[in-house]
Amino acid sequence: MNLKKCLMVGFLLMIAMFLVAGCGGTKNVSSEGSKEKVLVYGSGDYSSINPALYEHGEINSLIFSGLTVHDQNNKIVPALTKSWTLDQATNTYTFNLRDDVKWHDGKPFTAEDVKFTLETIMNPDNASEIASNYEDITKIEVLDKTTLKITLKAPNVAMLEYLTIGILPKHLLEGKDIATDKFNQFPIGTGPYKMASWDKGQSITLVKNKDFYVKEPQIDKVIFKIVEDTKARALQLKSGELDLAQVTPQDLNQFENNKSFTVYNMKTSDYRGILYNFNNPLFKENRELPNALSYAIDRKAILDSVLLGHGKVAYSPIQVGEYNNPDMEKFDYNPAKAKAALEKAGWKLGQDGIYAKNGRKLTFTVICKEGDRVRADIANICAQQFKDIGVDMKVAVLSKIDWDNQEAYLIGWGSPFDPDDHTYKVFATGKGNNYNSYSNAKVDELLTKARATDVKADRLKYYQAFQTELTKDMPYTFITYIDALYVAKPNLHGITPETVLGHHGVGIFWNVADWTID
Repeated sequence: MNLKKCLMVGFLLMIAMFLVAGCGGTKNVSSEGSKEKVLVYGSGDYSSINPALYEHGEINSLIFSGLTVHDQNNKIVPALTKSWTLDQATNTYTFNLRDDVKWHDGKPFTAEDVKFTLETIMNPDNASEIASNYEDITKIEVLDKTTLKITLKAPNVAMLEYLTIGILPKHLLEGKDIATDKFNQFPIGTGPYKMASWDKGQSITLVKNKDFYVKEPQIDKVIFKIVEDTKARALQLKSGELDLAQVTPQDLNQFENNKSFTVYNMKTSDYRGILYNFNNPLFKENRELPNALSYAIDRKAILDSVLLGHGKVAYSPIQVGEYNNPDMEKFDYNPAKAKAALEKAGWKLGQDGIYAKNGRKLTFTVICKEGDRVRADIANICAQQFKDIGVDMKVAVLSKIDWDNQEAYLIGWGSPFDPDDHTYKVFATGKGNNYNSYSNAKVDELLTKARATDVKADRLKYYQAFQTELTKDMPYTFITYIDALYVAKPNLHGITPETVLGHHGVGIFWNVADWTID
């Protein structure tokens, strides 16, 4: 081989080594020759990133900041605001904002951005999922660039929780269609990481915000690799393609007692249950069904077989925390009681072993979202337990959810924060996350009273009464709480395993700016 060919082969080998170093690992070689620290996270998919419109999204906390933020114990602490005061006579909060915050495009953050964001959420034309969180706001006043007043119609201690919502840049979105603007595919925030690229259906790449007002993040780049299927996530963790991902209990044993991985078994307030759609004639005309069917589920069996003990049985949407009502009806497994309740309501067991009433068989389909193995497993066991008492529930796994027209859904909610969160907007009539058209005047009254007082004893009374009332007219069959099982490479540091996580296990990135990779 002549000298020219040798040089060419050597050059190609060097290029190949750089390419290998840049695939699926936590460290790549930067143009300056130093090690670039990269975290690859196994994520669900996104179609739009905008915290003012869409509640869901672990990625929001990396790109955006709120006025307030939760610490590792889920307590409210300042973020974009330095401090606040409350005038109890007028229910007015005054926020003194930081003056050292810049948007990812270099523009200064001001009080006008906060006012714009809250008004965007509250504008009914924007159909924000979280609009009901801000119903108590009557006035938003900008006194100057760093001073803002928010007045409420009544006390609402949950408001400080809701001001953790990511703030949007007024200078980029004013006068635009918030739902369709290209901003939602390349968002600009004030958070620790900023958008670099989005390969639809494949990955979202974030780079660190060197001007982050708290501190410069330790990890240079975070890649949200889209891996919807939970089994695929486990495989990609084992192959080294992912550095961090949430796994199912069935896949956890591959990583336990393995020095190549660190396992984080984190508590959550994330529950699973069967949502009954009251738009559907079966449940609209037979409101006894959710209560009766709730006795037919052996929650302990599901906890042991599907979750392998990683969770606990559920009976209330606010079971986690001091506002839980331990004396409420828990719908313990009692097939005979389920059948008696059905027969009292006029259902008769047919020769085929299925109940029927007025010529209609007690059959319906529960939908599970594609890629969530745990929900599908829970639904299939519920289907068998229902069959044992004479109810024909089928299970369908779909990629899209038709909230209005489906019969039932394997739902998941949960908030470790204020009890108003994931109760008022989920169970109050006509609110943004009330996906099954549940409506109960007494429930509405209790939830409204609970959010309109800052007296803790009264709030406790109202929330405990709300839980009791819910058992008289069940919206869901509550099944189980789920631990969030995360697996990481052992060179990733900074995760706080004692932090209680929320819906979908969201919250693990609360301190991502402190995370490091060896």
